[in-house]
Amino acid sequence: MEKVTLQEKLALFSDHWNPRIVGELNGQHVKLAKFKGQFVWHQHEQEDELFLVVEGKFKMEFRDKTVDLQAGEFLIVPRGVEHRPVADEEVSVLLFEPASTVNTGNVTSQLTRSTLHKI
Repeated sequence: MEKVTLQEKLALFSDHWNPRIVGELNGQHVKLAKFKGQFVWHQHEQEDELFLVVEGKFKMEFRDKTVDLQAGEFLIVPRGVEHRPVADEEVSVLLFEPASTVNTGNVTSQLTRSTLHKI
């Protein structure tokens, strides 16, 4: 049982769209990631995802609307809903999702991370 300091963990990496595992509980991963630019449109058939903005802001695009998120706000994307995160500036995000979740869901691209590092 050790506490996790988000700022310390975020300082360990600078790349974008490459989540790191910072905690595990009940088959779930707590991940940190930095976003910048546009991600790929995708969906997760079996998993819901929680996106909590730690620093900065980004938009979660859906086919029928866009949700703006800033530091201290979170959004849960239900399974099966197509979405795409977009960040004009770098943003730091905490993700909470089942351990089986692949970051690009039903799509394979150069942004797909099949193996995540624990920090």
